Amino acid sequence: MSDNGKSATDIITYIGVPLAVLGVLPILYNTFATLASLSRIKRMLRRSRLTALTRSDVVNRVIEIDLPRYAVMPLDRFQNRSEYWTLSRHPSSIPGGSWTTFNWKTNAIGMKTQRVEYADQVRQPQVEVAFDELVSYLLDLGAVPDPHGWKLLRSAGLWAPVGCSLMMSPDGGEKALTIAPLDDSDGHLSLAVAWSSSWITRDHAHLPPYWVRLPSPASRLPGGGGGASDGDSKERKDEKKVADGEEDHVQNRDPGEAAASHDEADHIQLQVDANTESDITCEISLSGLVTALVQRNHGSSTAAAPESLYIEHLRIQSRKSNGVWFASAATAYGTSSQTILWNYKIPDDILSFSRKETVPCGVLVLLGVVDESETPEWATKHHDYGASLDQFSQRNREQRLAMEAEARMAPAQREQAARDRTRREMEQRMQDMRDKMRTEQQRRDQRAMEALQSPKWDTKLVANHCLAWLKSRKLWDESLTAKEIVGFMLHRMVRDGEFTSALCSMLDSWKAWADMGGMRQSDFQVLQENQSVFAEATLLIALIEDTSDALEGTLAMDLQECLRIWRKVRLG
Repeated sequence: MSDNGKSATDIITYIGVPLAVLGVLPILYNTFATLASLSRIKRMLRRSRLTALTRSDVVNRVIEIDLPRYAVMPLDRFQNRSEYWTLSRHPSSIPGGSWTTFNWKTNAIGMKTQRVEYADQVRQPQVEVAFDELVSYLLDLGAVPDPHGWKLLRSAGLWAPVGCSLMMSPDGGEKALTIAPLDDSDGHLSLAVAWSSSWITRDHAHLPPYWVRLPSPASRLPGGGGGASDGDSKERKDEKKVADGEEDHVQNRDPGEAAASHDEADHIQLQVDANTESDITCEISLSGLVTALVQRNHGSSTAAAPESLYIEHLRIQSRKSNGVWFASAATAYGTSSQTILWNYKIPDDILSFSRKETVPCGVLVLLGVVDESETPEWATKHHDYGASLDQFSQRNREQRLAMEAEARMAPAQREQAARDRTRREMEQRMQDMRDKMRTEQQRRDQRAMEALQSPKWDTKLVANHCLAWLKSRKLWDESLTAKEIVGFMLHRMVRDGEFTSALCSMLDSWKAWADMGGMRQSDFQVLQENQSVFAEATLLIALIEDTSDALEGTLAMDLQECLRIWRKVRLG
């Protein structure tokens, strides 16, 4: 018992218990705050339809969240039409989840663990997406590229300022795709997206980016037929011969088998005719032609789903150049002043070839494509009219002198001398003819060699003359432009492997002697044997040249270069 009546126990009770309570209060507060934050986080996750694992440490006031990380790609435009053209019904409101504005095809690629204290610190993991697919999807919905943003991204790269706009809404008033902070990007380009359903200005009837529509030659023929070349007519005749041959062959079979074979032949013929008369849409990717589709009864209420066409002869392969030529020509054909995005990059060697002056003007004269008066002087002029007159005068003088000498002879000698003179004149005329033919052949050979060495013309000028030559031969309709003809040629390349091989073989040969420094006699003979094919090839190369000149320094070049640098980006 102490002096004031208070024991040590009482002192400990009165002082120690309150102190102990005060020591527990922070733990209780941390527990309450942690549970409250955890509840808000779970509510946020439920509203955003996110599946996550959560753990809490009430003592240290730390909440751990495991959220899945996804790789995404746009839905199929044909198979998921309704979801493709509409926005997600449950977009995420969590920072980093702007990608949930759209419906995607998703694939989980891992987990992202976050340690947070407050609900507003939660970040949804960004998704990985192919940059070209993202831009293509936004363009398909109606987004408009921002030229300044793409030029800045191309020059500054990852140092481009946060918030820099790459894509705008269709009216150009709002930002649709912007540069995002690099917090969760792991060194990748980080982007954020925003979109409104009222901005969707396109639908499935529009042609998507990376696609080109090749018109059917039948759409331009008089009376519903076509303004196509004789090649299409020949192709149809060949197909008819094959069908007739099959019909004659099946007549020797039993009735049931013959009927089935006849129906099958009719079905194949109907498909061939339908392919000829329908437009073809082609998807061109980084690796060339990916898909070629034909739409039956396009635009009618009974239109069927698009059908895939055989394109193996147009795929890019290491041993054949058919795929490269087709992809380059299709890219050039689909490029216009309104073209924003192209996936396929025309090879530099083809662009360089298209800009060269490769075709000697003298060769065009020999082929009958150009009149010699339209070319600079390139051939030797032979003025031998005086020599011919001198030879004629000499032969007459010799004949007169011989006849005068014969007149002074006896009748028997005169008759023999006349026979000898006639024989000599005949031999002389034969020798003169041989000499003339030899001289003419030498001059033709000389002219051919001079033609090969004549000044070279650029592809565009050659194509203009070849276009006039094709129309003068009624191979193409007078009303068609060079670009329209190229479109019909590409349409036929998809349908006709033989035509593709002939055209690409001519292009390979042309490019080979252009790269080697000039045309040889054998190359000229190839042109003579396939002059119409060469004339059509010039139209194709001229179109590539026009495209290469039009795209230099434009938005399309900036955009394509950015897509080449960053294949994959983080979106959130």
